Amino acid sequence: MKKFTIMLVLATMLLSGCSFLNEVNDTLDYVGVTTEHIERLNTFAEEAPQLVEDALSNPELVTELEAKLTTLKTEIEEFIALSDIPTIAEDIHQELVSKNELLLEEINKVLENGHIALDKLENSQIFTTISDVTSLMNRIENLTQ
Repeated sequence: MKKFTIMLVLATMLLSGCSFLNEVNDTLDYVGVTTEHIERLNTFAEEAPQLVEDALSNPELVTELEAKLTTLKTEIEEFIALSDIPTIAEDIHQELVSKNELLLEEINKVLENGHIALDKLENSQIFTTISDVTSLMNRIENLTQ
């Protein structure tokens, strides 16, 4: 009976160790996916103001800007739909989802029937919201510490 108890304790420790390793791996995966998402948002925020300015005088660039916004919208929807969030990341993920939902609403206001309203984009809160999302990056990176 004593041997069985020892084996049961060892098996429990081994299983909890595997669970811990899975949680660590899931957290690392989540941080990677989230970091890539935020980097794409930042890239858009860096490129878009100049693209908006150029599109005001060059209608061909409007199509490019519409495509970038549509792609960004799809990426945001995919991020919001993420499931199996590691326990350690649940709070920060909920904050990110809230900010991404706000960003999605703002993009939808700027895109009318798939076409961009440049004046609405210039006056939107999209860039401020992206900045808010970016400000969470340190907390995301600390998940792996």
